[in-house]
Amino acid sequence: MRKAILATPLLIIMVFLIAWPMARAAENQPGQSAGQPAALFKIPFEFRAAGKKIPAGEYWFGFNQAGKLILRQTATGKELELQVLEKLSPMEQPPTEPRLIFDEVGDFAPSYTEYFTVYVLSEIWLSGEEGFLIHVTKGTHKEKIITGTSVK
Repeated sequence: MRKAILATPLLIIMVFLIAWPMARAAENQPGQSAGQPAALFKIPFEFRAAGKKIPAGEYWFGFNQAGKLILRQTATGKELELQVLEKLSPMEQPPTEPRLIFDEVGDFAPSYTEYFTVYVLSEIWLSGEEGFLIHVTKGTHKEKIITGTSVK
């Protein structure tokens, strides 16, 4: 009886020591909901998303555990939740690779003497089947497409 009383706390401590690092490792992984697509993109220019300036770099796009569409800077782990305005239907012949569509617009600010090109993230296609509209640019503009790699 005495051995059982001493063994129980030891067993609990051992389970905790094994489970805790595993739980921490899972927290540091891109937390995507089961069955949801995700993709990695290398974006070679500064862009705007969700009203913020985002530096060039490698980004993971997918869904967090709460089912919200996010972008995560892979170098820092910094996340930004993206507001989905509309779920988009696939084209007749959808590309198979993930892609981001940026609206390329001009901006004279801050000096009003120089013209700057600004890229605004407008659509996210994590697969040929699922597209998300996150920004609408009014007026004339060009589009720039960046392709990525699907991840599980």
